[in-house]
Amino acid sequence: MDDTAKRRVAVLFGGRSSEHEISLRSALAIMSAMDRDKYEIVPIGIDHDGRWYLEKDALRVLADASPNLAALSAGDTPVTLLPHPDNRSLVIAPDTAGGNLGAIARTGGVAAGPIDVFFPVLHGTFGEDGTVQGLLDLAGIPYVGAGVLASAVGMDKDVQKRLLRAARVPVVDYHALERSDWQEHPTLARNLARELGYPVFVKPNAIGSSIGVSKVKRAAELDGALKDAFQYDRKALIEVSCVGREFEVAVLGNDRPEATMPGEVIVKGKHDFYSYESKYLDPHGSETRIPAALPRPIAKKISTMAARAFKALSLRGMARVDFLASRDLKKIYVNEVNTIPGFTSISMYPKLWEASGLPLPKLIDRLIELALEEHRERATLKTSYRPQRREPGNS
Repeated sequence: MDDTAKRRVAVLFGGRSSEHEISLRSALAIMSAMDRDKYEIVPIGIDHDGRWYLEKDALRVLADASPNLAALSAGDTPVTLLPHPDNRSLVIAPDTAGGNLGAIARTGGVAAGPIDVFFPVLHGTFGEDGTVQGLLDLAGIPYVGAGVLASAVGMDKDVQKRLLRAARVPVVDYHALERSDWQEHPTLARNLARELGYPVFVKPNAIGSSIGVSKVKRAAELDGALKDAFQYDRKALIEVSCVGREFEVAVLGNDRPEATMPGEVIVKGKHDFYSYESKYLDPHGSETRIPAALPRPIAKKISTMAARAFKALSLRGMARVDFLASRDLKKIYVNEVNTIPGFTSISMYPKLWEASGLPLPKLIDRLIELALEEHRERATLKTSYRPQRREPGNS
């Protein structure tokens, strides 16, 4: 690619996830900030059923106060991505193909042009969990963010916490509970919660944005909280409550990640934790403070822990690391690691980098550079093996 050519960047948003609407808000912020002199933006919306559309008028519709992907996909071009590394193109899927790859081939799918790099802005299942990353790997296209395994681990809170513990990164005490075990042994959850001590938090294992999360103050509330969590996942976590202060750190990089100073989330009003409602529905439900009001040694300790967590999970590109701390700051825990953090107007990840001197357009440039760097690095690895033939007489 010559220095004057624009890079074609496909921005993926929407998706089959309970965090679909948050993805639309993040995508609007990213596409609005991208430098049009450097990039040709290819907006691709994924509807609730998983169909991909080339969105001709994405920015206008996403800028609506209540963006609706149904409005986007109406009349837009259905596309798919064939998992073939020599292709590196979206393929326009004729209406008669119905998304079936064989039917697309038979009905004359047309290439919509090569893509230089994908920018997945997908939160939650079927996007942040390694599924889309696997497809992009098969297609041989660079993409922003973590790879397949790290993305899957980033979504699975139970596995993530086990790996962090193994790397000596502190996490709160918790128990994981399968829905089938809860149904067969109703007293099991009560025993686990009693062992941890009330209050506890109940949350779906692999959902973000605080969806399905409940603070349980007494045993009588436990089954209702688990019933809610099990709507979204077959596994739930029961965690010790450690809501004193909440911090977030933005991390950027590949092999040598950089971490910002912490920002603090302050929950306000009727909310007693950083819930979906306090984040997105109540304009007065929370506020962010950047930088957090912390002694410098504590702030540095939290930033170092964030970089350690990033390395422990083999992440790439970006992550937001969330922390819980006791009021006296004597106990500090990693709460969770988000591999595709939000980029909405209230999201901490871009705000933290802005405060560190890296505005959103430059942050996007850096993320795309890291994606291309990671792709080049992986391309140096062998994907086949031929044993060397030994000459006769050599041992």
